[in-house]
Formats: sequence, C-alpha cells, structure tokens
Amino acid sequence: MPRDSRDVLSRIEREKEGYLEELKDYLRIPSISTDPAYRGEVLRASDFLVEKLRHAGLSAERVETSGHPLVYGEWNGAPGKPTVLFYGHYDVQPADPVELWRHPPFEPTVEGDRLYARGATDDKGQSFAHVKAVAAALAERGSLPVNVKFLVEGEEEAGGAAIDRYVRGDGGKRLACDCVWISDSSLFAPGQPALVYGLRGIVYMEIKVTGPNRDLHSGTFGGAVANPLNALGHIISQLRDPKSGRIAIPGFYDAVRPLADWERAEFARLPFDEAAFKADLGVAELPGEEGFTPRERAWARPTCDVNGIFGGYMGQGAKTVLPSWGGAKVSMRLVPDQDPAEIARLFTAHVHRVKPAGVTVEVTYIHGAEPTVVTVEGPIVEAASAAMAATWGAPPVRIREGGSIPIVSTFSAVLQKPVLLLGFGLTDDALHSPNEKFNVSHFYNGIRSVVRFLDGLGDVKP
Repeated sequence: MPRDSRDVLSRIEREKEGYLEELKDYLRIPSISTDPAYRGEVLRASDFLVEKLRHAGLSAERVETSGHPLVYGEWNGAPGKPTVLFYGHYDVQPADPVELWRHPPFEPTVEGDRLYARGATDDKGQSFAHVKAVAAALAERGSLPVNVKFLVEGEEEAGGAAIDRYVRGDGGKRLACDCVWISDSSLFAPGQPALVYGLRGIVYMEIKVTGPNRDLHSGTFGGAVANPLNALGHIISQLRDPKSGRIAIPGFYDAVRPLADWERAEFARLPFDEAAFKADLGVAELPGEEGFTPRERAWARPTCDVNGIFGGYMGQGAKTVLPSWGGAKVSMRLVPDQDPAEIARLFTAHVHRVKPAGVTVEVTYIHGAEPTVVTVEGPIVEAASAAMAATWGAPPVRIREGGSIPIVSTFSAVLQKPVLLLGFGLTDDALHSPNEKFNVSHFYNGIRSVVRFLDGLGDVKP
C-alpha cells in the first residue's frame, strides 16, 4: 500500500491560499519568450522560480543557454528510491489582443473558482503545482519518499530549441530518472483526468510574397502589375482541397501512421456532444478531412492552417493601395511518422510551384517539433493513475492530444523512461487566447495529485 498522504494534504489545506498568492506573483511577470523586448522579464521569471525551488529545500540554479535560460533543481535524499523529473515552462504567449481581456492579462484576477491571467494554465499554474507539492512534502516531513528533479524552460512558446540541445547533450546525464511528469495539458472533462499518450508535432512557416518595389496607386497601376496579396491568396487556396479537406501538398501524407482500429474504437467510446461543441465555439459546422470524426482530426490527423495574414493597408477607412508585399504565417500539425524538416521542404517546394507570375516568394522555416506516441503502462503509470483517481474521483482515460510539446519526443528518445502527460487544466481554459484562466480548485488538486504520486512512487522498485 502507498504511504498515507494525509499529513501533507492537511498542510496543503492550511496553506493553500498562500500558494495561490505565490502563483499570482509568478503570473505578474510577463515572461513572453517570443518577443526580444521581454528578455528581462523572462530572466526575472527564471530567477523567481530558482528562488522558490531553493526555498522549498532543493538545490537549484539557472542554466544559461544560447536562448532563454533553463531552471534546474534537484533533491536526491532518497538513495535507492525512484527519481521523477518534473518538466514545465515558465514562458508565456503574447497577450494580444489586450483589449479583449476581461482584466489586464498580467494582473491575476480571481472570479469565483477561476484565476484569469496569461500563463495561468499554460504553463505557470500547472507546473507551479509540482513545485508546491514538493515544497509541502519537504516542509511537513523534512524528506521525500523519492528523488525529484525539475527542468523548467523559458522558450517552449518560441520553439524550445535550447532545451532540446541541452537534453541531447551533457544535460541528458544530469536528468537521469525513472519517469518524467509533465502537466501542460487538460483533463478530458471536468472531474475526468486524462493520460495523454500521443501528441502532434508542428512545423511553423512564414511566406513572404513581394511584387513592385513600392506601394502603388490601385487605380493607376491596378491590372498592370501583379498584386502580392492576390498572389498570396492564391497560394493559400492551393494548400488544401476544399472538397475533401485533405492537404494538397504532394507527399504530405506519405509517412502518416494510420490510426489503429483500437484507437478509433477508444475515441468513439469517449463522450462527445457535437452540438454543444459547436455551440460553445459559435460555429454552425465542423468541416474537415473526409473519413474522420472531429475528435480524430483534432487528436491524430495532420493539419495545415494559416495563423496570420499581413500586408497592405489595415487601418480605418479606405486607402486604395496596391501593396508592395504581403505575408502569411502557416502552421502544420504533424502525426507519427511525419518528419518536420521533410514537411518543411515539401511545403516550400509546393509554395514555389503554385505561386503566380509577377511576384517573388520567400519561405522561411521558423521552428518544428516531432510528433510522438509514448508508452502508458507499467507500475509507474499505475502509481500515477492511482494518484489522479484518488484526487479527482476517477481514473484517467487514455487519449491523444492535438497540441505539441516539443520536448516530449526528446525526453522519450534520450531518457528512455515513461513520460507521464497528466494535466490539470480544462479545455475551456483559453490558452493562447484572451482571458486565459485556470480553475483555482484545479491548482490545488494538481498539488494533491503530485503529493499522492510521490508517495505511491516510493513503493515502486526503480
């Protein structure tokens, strides 16, 4: 039987309001990794986290990289016992458009059970639950039943290149462990935790289409000179087949691993209210790739989506301009066994193949991450499932997830240990959107889940 966790859980109940105030302080730091103007704030967030780990009783440091720093911490006071590595990221997405937020995005605000702030669920709130669980256990007992390590990065929202190099290099030896716990995902539904076993990868591209050497009067020059935005629209229209919903890039599907029959059966067994889903999003239909359900398309099929279009006049009123250039940002979510570099190559070739005459095209590969499927069986997985079931009232269902966590495939390949993707958020948390939130009760339950897991893991032979 796992160790009784009631002593630590009682401490958490007494101190939880203080934990929430610490999280608010963390969320007030606008650690936007993709914008160089926020470099100082990213560093401030890393220092905040180092201080919290040290105060909890771990040795901790900031690890400098060619990008934003990593935060590393460890407690190795349980020789012969298993070691768990907790991963998270302290960087956040930009808050734009700020005017759509209910409250200032970096001034955490509680409404009922909801904590609103950028980074509340992605991923400061979820990963800070790991920190407070370890801190509470050490404060109550003076020791832990297992060894713990933390690796928290500062550029997950900007591609995560630095942590990948660190794990694949000398840092991989330092990170030796028996499992990795990652909370950067959601429950399947309120009260129903999920163990994610598959993540899509990503390729992020930028297209720039250039025509004349300056903006032109659309009356004087229109019809005589190619319009870069018209050309861009044509290129975008050639990325997908509008009838089948399939991506029209030659070779794009060649390496796609089909969904197994058992997976499709498992997905179908999970409840899905299509009418409620559409109503929540304010859409009338759910178009997509023929032959697959909305859940299959979102969890386990590749995509190609325009994330932004820019160029020309975008102010109030009218300006009859034929723009000199225009651009678009395009992301493609990948599934096993698609290779990000190969998909980037195929995308680039396709864009150049379909571009209209009279313009030049530049295609840039911004970043990529591999898709991954991890093993979700064995005594460590059972201990984690038991901890989640004891906290949330139901054992986790096993699902795939449509998003990308770039480091997961790296951890799996380098450490060769189970990667536990057990999140505490909800699908309505609005991550990457205005009014991002994290339920306060889920923050507390995340802490409780980790405490129970540490005690259960202590009975597993490494």
